[in-house]
Amino acid sequence: MKTKLASLMLAAAVSLTAMSAAAADKVTLQLKWVTQAQFAGYYVAKEKGFYTEEGLDVDIKPGGPDIAPPQVLAGGGADVIVDWMPSALATREKGVALVNIAQPFKKSGMMLTCLKETGITKPADFKGKTLGVWFFGNEYPFLSWMATLGIKTDGSADGVKVLKQGFNVDPLLQKQAACISTMTYNEYWQVIDAGIKPDQLVTFKYEDEGVATLEDGLYVLEDKLKDPAFKEKMVKFVRASMKGWKYAEKNPDEAAGIVLDNDASGAQTEKHQKRMMGEIAKLTAGSNGALDKADYDRTVKTLLGGGSDPVITKEPTGAYTLDITAAALK
Repeated sequence: MKTKLASLMLAAAVSLTAMSAAAADKVTLQLKWVTQAQFAGYYVAKEKGFYTEEGLDVDIKPGGPDIAPPQVLAGGGADVIVDWMPSALATREKGVALVNIAQPFKKSGMMLTCLKETGITKPADFKGKTLGVWFFGNEYPFLSWMATLGIKTDGSADGVKVLKQGFNVDPLLQKQAACISTMTYNEYWQVIDAGIKPDQLVTFKYEDEGVATLEDGLYVLEDKLKDPAFKEKMVKFVRASMKGWKYAEKNPDEAAGIVLDNDASGAQTEKHQKRMMGEIAKLTAGSNGALDKADYDRTVKTLLGGGSDPVITKEPTGAYTLDITAAALK
C-alpha cells in the first residue's frame, strides 16, 4: 500500500512539474553579443529562478559578429532584444519599429583608446589620424561625436580616416590605427593583457566627452505591444531581469561564475569575466530599469547633431514606453 501511495505521490509531483513547465510563458531574448558578463543580469535571473518565479521560460540566445538583433526581432526569431539606442533609433527610422521597454544600463562604456606615442592628447588631435571603428550599427555614436567636433570622416587632411575595425584590438597592437574603439569592460583590457601598459595609452570616454548615447536597452516590436498578454509577459520579464541585474551588481564574482557556466563556446576566462563584471556593475548602477527621459533626450540630440549626415534625421516618436517598467516596479 505504501509503495502504491508513494508511486501515486511521485506521479502527481511529476504531473505538477510538467503542468508548471507547460504553463510557463516562453520568452526568447536575443543578446547583442556573445555570452559574457555584459549580459550577466539575464543569466543570473535565469540561474537564480527569478524568471521561473514570474512564470516565464526564458531562452537566452547569444549574439555574434554575424547577428544583428533588430533583424532577428523583425524576422520573428526573438521576442525581445538587447541593443544600443543609436542602432535602435536608426533602425526605427528605416521602418522597423523598435520600442525601448527598459534601460538596465545607465552609463556608456564606450571609448576611444589611443597610443600615447601618436601624440594624441585631446580630441582635436584626431585630425589626420586613422581611427578604428566598429560597424553593424556600432558606428553611430562615433559618427555623431565626430560631427559634434566638426571633424570629417572622409580621410581628408583635416578629417580622420576610418578603419573598419573587427571585434578585436589588432589595429592598435599592429599600429594600423592611432586609436581604436574599446569598451571599458572588454577591449581596453584586451589591450592591457596584450602587454601595453596603461601609461602608454590615452583614453577618451564618450561619457566624459558629453556625447554618450544609451547602450544595452531592451527593445521589442511596436505592434507586439498592442497585445495585453505580450505586455504582461514583458512586465514579468523586465521585473525578473532587473532583479538579476541588481543581484549581479551586489555579487559580481558569483555573477561572473554564472556567465562562465553558460558560455557554451568555452572562450571566456574567469579573470576576464570577473573584471568585466566589475566594470559592468558601474554602468548598471543607478538604474532601476526605467528609461531616464534626460538620458533619452541627450542621446537623441547627439544623434541628430550630425550636420549634413546625422544618424537620424528627425525627432523620433513612440520610440520608448515607460508602461512596462512602471508596472514592473510596482
